[in-house]
Amino acid sequence: MRTRAAVLREMGRPGPYAESRPLEIAELELDPPGPGELLVRVHAAGLCHSDLSVIDGSRPRVMPMALGHEAAGEVVAIGGGGVGSAFAVGDHVALAFVPVCGSCGPCQDGRAALCEPGAVANAAGTLLSGERRWHDPADGDPDAVMHHHLGVSAFAEHVVVSECSAVRIDPTLPYELAALFGCAVLTGVGAAVYGAQIRPGDTVAVFGLGGVGLAALLGAVLCGASRIVVVDRVQEKLDLALELGADVAVAADEDVVAAVREATGGGPDHVLETVGNADVLGQAYAATRRGGQTVTVGLPHPDRMLTIPAVSLVAEERTLKGSYLGSCVPARDIPRFVALHQAGRLPVEQLLTHRLGLDDLNAGFDRLARGEGVRQVVVL
Repeated sequence: MRTRAAVLREMGRPGPYAESRPLEIAELELDPPGPGELLVRVHAAGLCHSDLSVIDGSRPRVMPMALGHEAAGEVVAIGGGGVGSAFAVGDHVALAFVPVCGSCGPCQDGRAALCEPGAVANAAGTLLSGERRWHDPADGDPDAVMHHHLGVSAFAEHVVVSECSAVRIDPTLPYELAALFGCAVLTGVGAAVYGAQIRPGDTVAVFGLGGVGLAALLGAVLCGASRIVVVDRVQEKLDLALELGADVAVAADEDVVAAVREATGGGPDHVLETVGNADVLGQAYAATRRGGQTVTVGLPHPDRMLTIPAVSLVAEERTLKGSYLGSCVPARDIPRFVALHQAGRLPVEQLLTHRLGLDDLNAGFDRLARGEGVRQVVVL
C-alpha cells in the first residue's frame, strides 16, 4: 500500500525548520506485515526531543529514515495470517520504541529496555525481524533503503511494526493521550518508579520539564515524595510543574545547585535529569545529597563526556545511574500506567499542549527547539 510519512533524508539542517524543512512529507510504499508483525493505522504521534536530536544530528541514525517513535493507533492487518498472534484486527495499541524480544538475557532478567536484538534492530533502522518494510517510489532505485525509526516510524498514516513493539490498550483511552504512554510516560514515570525507586517521604529534584521531565514529576508525586524541586529555563513550564505537584521551582539561570540544595536541606535523595545535556547532568549530580542518587534519562551527543569528583562515589556513597525507557517493561507498564491515569492518579492530559497535522511537523520541531509547550501530538 501507499501511505504518507515524514522522511528525514539528512541530519543537521539548520533551523528554523519551517524554512529549511528537514522533514519531507512523502508518499512511501509500505510492504504488508510479515509473520509476527502488524499493520497499524496511526491515529496520533507525539513529538519528542529524541526526534529533534536525530534531526539536528546530535543523536546520529542511519539515513534516510521515516521518523517518529511515540504513537498509538489501530491494528488493521496481522502478518502471517494472524496465526499465533496475541493481537486482533481492531485492537487499539500504543507503540514502544524498544521492541522487546522476551527471550534474550536482559529480557529474561526483566530489563526489557536493554533487549539485545531490539538494540541491534534499532541501530540498523530495521524491524525486530531485521527486515525493512518501507520503499520510496520517488527514489527510482528498487533496491534503495528507507529505514524505520526505533521500530515505529510514528509520523506516518500507516506503519508496519513488530508485535514486540505494540501493547494493547483500553480502547476508551483517546489516541492523542495513548500515544504519550509509549515514550514520555514510560520514560518519565518509569524513571521515578523503577529507575530511582522513590519511596514515600523522599525528596526529589527534576532537571528539565519537557514531556519526559513533567512525566517524571508525575511519577514522583505518585510515589509519595515529600518535597519536589523542579528546574527549567521556561517560566511557563515551571508554573505548570507547580500546578502538578512540585513544591519549589528554580529557574535555570539561577545558581541551580545552591538553590536545589537549599530547598531540600542539603540536597535531594533523588535527582532526575531529563535534558540530555552533559553540563546539566553535572549540575544534577552536584545537587544530589550525600548518600543520594542521580538518575539520568537524557541522551547527550555521544561525544560529550561527564566529569565528576571520583572520590564522591565512595566517600559520599553516591549513585549515578541511567534509566532507558524508564527501566520499564512496556507490556506490563503501559497498561499499568494507563490504569493509574484512568483512576486520576497520573494526569497525563496536562502534558498535551499542542495538536497539529502531519504537514505542520517542521514548525512543530521549531516550537520544540525553542522550548515552547510540553507535548505536541500529530493527529492523523
